[in-house]
Amino acid sequence: MTDTPLVLGGKEFDSRLIVGTGKYPSFEMMREAIEASGARIVTVAVRRVSLPGKGESLLDYIDPSRYTLLPNTAGCYTADEAVRTAYLAREAGLGEMVKLEVIGDPRTLFPDVQGLLEATKILAREGFTVLPYTNDDPVLAKKLEDSGAAAVMPLGAPIGSGLGLRNPYNIKIILETITVPVIVDAGVGTASDAVIAMELGCDGVLMNTAIAGAKDPVAMARAMKLAMEAGRLAFKAGRIPKKLYATASSPIEGIPEWGPTS
Repeated sequence: MTDTPLVLGGKEFDSRLIVGTGKYPSFEMMREAIEASGARIVTVAVRRVSLPGKGESLLDYIDPSRYTLLPNTAGCYTADEAVRTAYLAREAGLGEMVKLEVIGDPRTLFPDVQGLLEATKILAREGFTVLPYTNDDPVLAKKLEDSGAAAVMPLGAPIGSGLGLRNPYNIKIILETITVPVIVDAGVGTASDAVIAMELGCDGVLMNTAIAGAKDPVAMARAMKLAMEAGRLAFKAGRIPKKLYATASSPIEGIPEWGPTS
C-alpha cells in the first residue's frame, strides 16, 4: 500500500516519528536510539546546544546530513522569550523550523495558549516554520492554523507522564477541524500509545521520555518505529466498524437444518 510522506515546511520525510534528545544516560546511547527509531527529525532544546569550542555537544552525535534538527523553545514562559529563542536558534544555524513551546505552568507544563498564539503569529510572519506544542483544544488548534502554524502538536497527556492519549476524541476532532499536519506531542508511554495516535489518523508523533527513560532505550526506539508503521498501516487499511452484538465470522449459508432426533 502506497503512502504519502510527512511534509513540513515544504520538506518531505519518510518517517513520521520525531524524537527528542534529552534524558539519555549518555550521548552515545542517544545516538544509538535515534538510529534505531528510524526518525528523520530530531528535536533539541536550544539552551542545551553548546557553542563551537565550548566542550562536548549533543550535536556531535547527530549527523546533519541524515537528520533534520528541530530546535525547540523548551523552558520559555512568555511569547517574547520563545520568539527570542527561535531567533537565537536561527542565528546559530539550526534552521527556521521551530517547535514552539510557551509554558504556562511549571507543575503541569501545560501551554500558555495566549502566549502561544502571539508567538506563532510573530514567527510565522518572520518566515519560520512554526510547530506549536498545544493542548488538545480543537478551537485553539484552528486558531493556531489561522495564525500561520505549519503543523499543530496537541499533547496526548502532560509532558513526561507516559499516560498515553487521555482524550482521543478531542484529537479526532482536531483532525477533522484543521488541514495542516497534526502531530501528537507528549504523553506517549509505550508503543501501543503511538499505535493509537497513528490509527486515529495523526500525521506523526513526537516523543522523548518514552524512549530515553526506558530500561533499554535502543530497544524501545525500535519498538516505537514498528508501532508508528503498524498504526499508520492500520489507519490506511481502515478498521471495521464497532458493533454492540456479534457477527459470525464464518458464512452461514449451507448449514443443514437439523430436525428433531427420534
